[in-house]
Amino acid sequence: METFKNFLILALLFSGLQLKAQTKQETTAKIIDAKNYVFAAASASPLNSSDINNIMSKMPGFTGGGGTINLNSSNYDLSVTPDSLVSYLPYYGRSFTPKIGDPNDSGIKFKSKDFTYKSTKTKKGGWLIQMNPKDVRDNYNLTLSVTKGGSASLTITSNSQQSITFDGNINEPKLKKENK
Repeated sequence: METFKNFLILALLFSGLQLKAQTKQETTAKIIDAKNYVFAAASASPLNSSDINNIMSKMPGFTGGGGTINLNSSNYDLSVTPDSLVSYLPYYGRSFTPKIGDPNDSGIKFKSKDFTYKSTKTKKGGWLIQMNPKDVRDNYNLTLSVTKGGSASLTITSNSQQSITFDGNINEPKLKKENK
């Protein structure tokens, strides 16, 4: 009888995990199709990581990052809606043209209302999404590769900077609280 109880508990546990995975896949498909999601960056991988490691090695506490920069404790993201792209991402790497103006305006930060968006379904059930904002200062090309489970990789290329890749997840946008 004890064996039957253990079997029943395991069966319920595995069925619950399967439902959660299926729900995540359905949510990912729904928000990709609606063009309404947020890519939350968890790590950044600059193209020229050896230059970054040379600079970082001179800083206290550096233990050798291997070229990947952990962004888990930050709020870096790319928000996608049917009518806008909003990027708040850091940049690590070599810039070919300096940004003139506010010295605090570093990174890949822009708001775009005029952009191209092309989503293609992959053979494994994920998506390959290409976005090109047209109304921003730099000429960015964004390529987002999303798995059906919601894991994603965002590669950004530009004429004025080396490429950078971010790894993270696709999530539903958080609802903004209305002030009453």
